[in-house]
Amino acid sequence: MAARMQRLTIGFLKACGLLGSLYFFICSLDILSSGFQLLGSRMAGDVFKGNVVLSNPVAGLVIGVLVTVLVQSSSTSSSIVVSMVASKLLTVRASVPIIMGVNVGTSITSTLVSMAQSGDRDEFRRAFSGSAVHGIFNWLTVLVLLPLESATALLQWLSALLLGVAHLQPGARAPDILKALTKPLTHLIVQLDNDLLASSATGNATNNSLIKQWCSHSGDMSQGHSNASGAISPCTGKNSSASEDRLPCRHLFVGSVLTDPAVGCILLAGSLLVLSACLVLIVKLLNSVLHGRVAQAVRTVINADFPFPFGWLSGYLAIFVGAGMTFLLQSSSVFTAAIVPLMGVGVISLDRAYPLLLGSNIGTTTTALLAALASPADMLLFAVQVALIHFFFNLAGILLWYTVPILRLPIPLAKRFGDLTARYRWVAVVYLLLTFLLLPLAAFGLSLAGGAVLAAVGVPLVGLVLLLIVVNVLQQHRPSWLPYSLRSWAWLPLCLHSLEPWDHLVIHCCPGRACSCSQMATKEAPGCESPEVLASQQF
Repeated sequence: MAARMQRLTIGFLKACGLLGSLYFFICSLDILSSGFQLLGSRMAGDVFKGNVVLSNPVAGLVIGVLVTVLVQSSSTSSSIVVSMVASKLLTVRASVPIIMGVNVGTSITSTLVSMAQSGDRDEFRRAFSGSAVHGIFNWLTVLVLLPLESATALLQWLSALLLGVAHLQPGARAPDILKALTKPLTHLIVQLDNDLLASSATGNATNNSLIKQWCSHSGDMSQGHSNASGAISPCTGKNSSASEDRLPCRHLFVGSVLTDPAVGCILLAGSLLVLSACLVLIVKLLNSVLHGRVAQAVRTVINADFPFPFGWLSGYLAIFVGAGMTFLLQSSSVFTAAIVPLMGVGVISLDRAYPLLLGSNIGTTTTALLAALASPADMLLFAVQVALIHFFFNLAGILLWYTVPILRLPIPLAKRFGDLTARYRWVAVVYLLLTFLLLPLAAFGLSLAGGAVLAAVGVPLVGLVLLLIVVNVLQQHRPSWLPYSLRSWAWLPLCLHSLEPWDHLVIHCCPGRACSCSQMATKEAPGCESPEVLASQQF
């Protein structure tokens, strides 16, 4: 009896620890988003003011990626686009590439979360594969739909057609369950006025700081800044001179002399620290709870398929589950960030996580659609059309890269990325920087110089990447039709068909296990391979 009570007590404590860690993990994601918004809000507004987005779809795509990376919120980025379209600063057609970029930029959150599991080789392989499959899907969809949309305006036409047959009436905003749970803690740390982001893009900003100083007496935290005496307060809707209706907000940075970027750096550092600690604790608790028969039963249930011949329905059910969970959580970032550690510990397979993540893409668009229906009457049509474009974009991606099994290219590509990052951990950092920062910045800079310059530089680079892919595929499979002299690629520079020279360069610049583990023996570092094994690894 005593042993049974002890097991029950330990199990209860583990469950409480898991739920508590998950709660603080979600709160840290919210604070992380606030930190990024404070750091990049002004830059985001300045970027959106550029007239280049009106004529260059590549620039619009890149702007959507960069702004979403800066503010860490696809909802905030979408609201900026809606405000600019409603203010006649942006046409609907010009907003489509930006929406595509927003969809790509939001996948950075799961990639950041996967980095916290880099200490264990197998966990990191699975976690990074799960985060990469989301980004690869979004990029592949963009590569197909961006040229198609530029040539035919298909998404704009579909959204306009649906708006034409629908009779829209403003409705109530969907309840934000997740915010209701996290707000008591996050609002004690910092409170921001997200409407100022849209105001900075449209040129109507009236305050230099996003940090809220004044809140209404009723406790409504959705708006509020100190305005000039006699002005209408956005917090209360009454004359701001009525001091009894304006009370100071209650959070750590009320009245702080620090600038927004300084507060953003503090929040960013603190939230990343808490997020990493919570993620490590979640993984440890999951490994402790999910072991033996329990782990096998959970894996069997989650990754199970319907009996033959209805096995193909399992993936589509997972899409609906992912969409429903994202709708309930009101955040695709939280859902995808929760999937990644579960993949790391082996609970969810990549084949099952892929449709879940696709469903999350659909779920976040339904959330945006309901939010759009709650927009003011003068912005209703613009908000709904932007939300519909976002929905059709993700739906087209599913039709392209999921409905036909042989075209589910993101899965093998993500597995390959996972294998590479497990052997060379610095590849994950390179992927993160190139995909979400350096390449978008380079493409944006080239697009400013004109389409001819962008094509002159971009086409050779794309050709080089395709050559590297073809060379390494042929090297791995070595088909019989390939001439014998070409079955060995030793005549090519080593850097074109092996990561070994790049690995040596990284080790030279940043010695130690933090950058690469190719100099460590397997017995000394279980997550690393011996130098002989690494030297033989190819792309």
